[in-house]
Amino acid sequence: MRRYALRKTIRNIDLAAELGASVYVAWGGREGAESGAAKDVRTALDRLKEAFDLLGEYVEQQGYDLRFAIEPKPNEPRGDILLPTVGHALAFINELEHPDRVGLNPEVGHEQMAGLNFPHGIAQALWHGKLFHIDLNGQSGIKYDQDLRFGAGDLRQAFWLVDLLESAGYEGPKHFDFKPPRTEDFDGVWASAAACMRNYLLLAERSRAFRADPEVQAALAASRLPELAVRTAEDGLAGLLADRTAFEEFDVEAAAARGMAFEQLDQLALEHLLGAR
Repeated sequence: MRRYALRKTIRNIDLAAELGASVYVAWGGREGAESGAAKDVRTALDRLKEAFDLLGEYVEQQGYDLRFAIEPKPNEPRGDILLPTVGHALAFINELEHPDRVGLNPEVGHEQMAGLNFPHGIAQALWHGKLFHIDLNGQSGIKYDQDLRFGAGDLRQAFWLVDLLESAGYEGPKHFDFKPPRTEDFDGVWASAAACMRNYLLLAERSRAFRADPEVQAALAASRLPELAVRTAEDGLAGLLADRTAFEEFDVEAAAARGMAFEQLDQLALEHLLGAR
C-alpha cells in the first residue's frame, strides 16, 4: 500500500510539474490513529520521513522547480493526525534529507481547531523561512473544520494575520480554502468567493491605516516595542558576564510602576478594524 501511494504521488508530481506548479501541497489526513496501540508514532514518522526524502530525491533527479508544503491539521478525519500544528511540522522538516525543498501550507481553521493563535504560527513559519503557501478561511473556535469564508469567525485574528502578511512582505500564494454553505445557489457561491478576496483587501487597507496612525505610532513607542529589536547583549556573552553594573543600574520599583500601553494599543487596533478611525 505504501509503495503504491508513493508511486501514485510521483505520477501526480509529474503532472504538477507539467502544468507549471511551483508548490506541491501535502496534507496527511490519513496519517494518524484513533487508539494508542494502533501506531508507533516514532516508526510512523520514520516512514513519513522516508516518503518525503524519496520524493525530494525524485524532484531533484528530474530537475523540477518544485517545492513541497506540508499542511498541518490536528484531527478530522483521523482522531489524531501526525504533524498536527505548525510547530510539529517545522520540527519534522528539520530532520529531512532535503529540508530546503519542504515548507508549510498552514490553514487558518486547522491551527484554530487546536486552540492556537494562527498569526503567531505564521510568524514562526516566516521566521524559519518556511511559509511556502497559505490557506485562508474562517473558523469559530475549537470545533470541526468549518472552512468559512475568510474574515468570518475570528475577525480579530484575521486582521492580525493580514497585518503580518502585508508588513512581512509575503509574496507567496494566498489560497482561499473555504466552502460556501449548501444553502447557496450558484450566484451565492461566487458571492462567497468574492467576499473572501474583498475581506482580505479591506483588512489590508485597515492594517495600513492602523500602522500610519500617529496615535498608534505613539502607543507603539509607549509599549517599548522598538526596544525588542535591540540585541540584549550586543557585546556577546563575555561582555554580558563582565557587566557588573547591570543589577546596580536596574530600578526594579520603577520597572514595576510603569505601564506598557497595551490596552490603548489594542483598542486603537479595534477602532481601526471597526472603521471608527
